[in-house]
Amino acid sequence: MKFNTITRSIGRSALKTKKNSPHIFFGLGLIGVVGSTVLACRATLKLEETLDEAKKDLDVVKALATKATSAKTEYSEQEYYKDLGYVYTKSVVKLAKLYGPAVAIGGVSIAALTGSHVQLTRRNTALTVTLAAVSKAYQEYRERVKEELGSSRELEIFSDIRKETTEIDGKKAIVKVAGLNGFSPYARFFDEYSSNWQKDPEMNRIFLQCQQNYANHMLKARGHVFLNDVYDSLGLERTQAGAVVGWIYDGDGDGYIDFGMFEVSNNRFINGLERSVLLDFNVDGVVYDKI
Repeated sequence: MKFNTITRSIGRSALKTKKNSPHIFFGLGLIGVVGSTVLACRATLKLEETLDEAKKDLDVVKALATKATSAKTEYSEQEYYKDLGYVYTKSVVKLAKLYGPAVAIGGVSIAALTGSHVQLTRRNTALTVTLAAVSKAYQEYRERVKEELGSSRELEIFSDIRKETTEIDGKKAIVKVAGLNGFSPYARFFDEYSSNWQKDPEMNRIFLQCQQNYANHMLKARGHVFLNDVYDSLGLERTQAGAVVGWIYDGDGDGYIDFGMFEVSNNRFINGLERSVLLDFNVDGVVYDKI
């Protein structure tokens, strides 16, 4: 029992390390880049001394060659080039020792940063594929429900529209009321927390209609629109999902942007009885998966 507890603890620690590995690699890469820069600067301070020493050795070899020519001593051309090769090799080795640590740490840092990028890219790709698969399965499920119950009934179920009895002009009447459970995760309230909201219901309705028209013009002109683009135009806070989902003009979606203003649940807003409204956007899905 105790052994299983220990192995589970080790496994959980390894899993947490794997989960945070992109951040660990990125942090180590940044530290390594800074460290390699410092080492390169320190090596540069010693570079002049190393080059001067190499120049002195070259001058000695050239002086020997000149002396051998004038005095006609035995210092062959082969020996001259051999000495030159030795001086150059010695200088290269010194330069390698001088800048070697900076280059090595820099290479490891680049590898760490690249590893962090690759891991994050793989995870994002996997999440995008998963979201696309879930969205496709959900749309196929809705289509099967439509075939079975009809489009109107399916929409009522999707929007959580229920029939309730109320009194109108002293008489009992059955009305349809939409619940909050029927809205997508992309739905947002356009209310006083938006910088573009006003106290006049009519002004809010006109503003939303104009923004919807503008979004559709942008969709036709650019070919795609992200949900965060629409959030920005309405003065709403961006979301992580809004950065990847949206609309594609020449795709398998609706081909237009609808804020959902004219749904049953928004009757009071459309009729000027409420100043705020819950908008539900007809996004096509993950934009990157549809291009």
